[in-house]
Amino acid sequence: MNEKVGAMTLPINVEQIQQLLPHRYPFLLVDRVIEIVPDVSVVAIKNATINEPFFQGHFPGHPVMPGVLIVEAMAQTAGLLTQLSRRIKGDTGNPLFYLVKVDNARFNAPVVPGDQLRLEVSQKRLVRGMGLFIARTVVDDKEVASCELMCAARSEK
Repeated sequence: MNEKVGAMTLPINVEQIQQLLPHRYPFLLVDRVIEIVPDVSVVAIKNATINEPFFQGHFPGHPVMPGVLIVEAMAQTAGLLTQLSRRIKGDTGNPLFYLVKVDNARFNAPVVPGDQLRLEVSQKRLVRGMGLFIARTVVDDKEVASCELMCAARSEK
């Protein structure tokens, strides 16, 4: 079901995501945005398939998605929250945000091929180019990872 949010229609597909984030294969870790409340929260999806390059070496015979990549997927989702919120408000700028801090990262269960990650990110605050976000990843209604993320807009220098 498609839903209008401002001038955008949900879900936001991967081609639209590529217009908002600089990441590309094999490092684009968000497939779709399914919910957004501008400047508040976003929900995105990442489908983990056996074709992911990291599964080949992590670990042979027992593929598990690296926790650092789950954190990266949550950070990209936070970036989508800021970019989509700006677009919904009519701002066509596309500032680049860098991940500067990860706190309280927890990994509760492994992510394996075939899992669909539900990436849920809430904005705690965004002040002077610094954003603080609360993030969690859910697979089959079970929280598999969570953390707090701080991102900073890139300086024009």
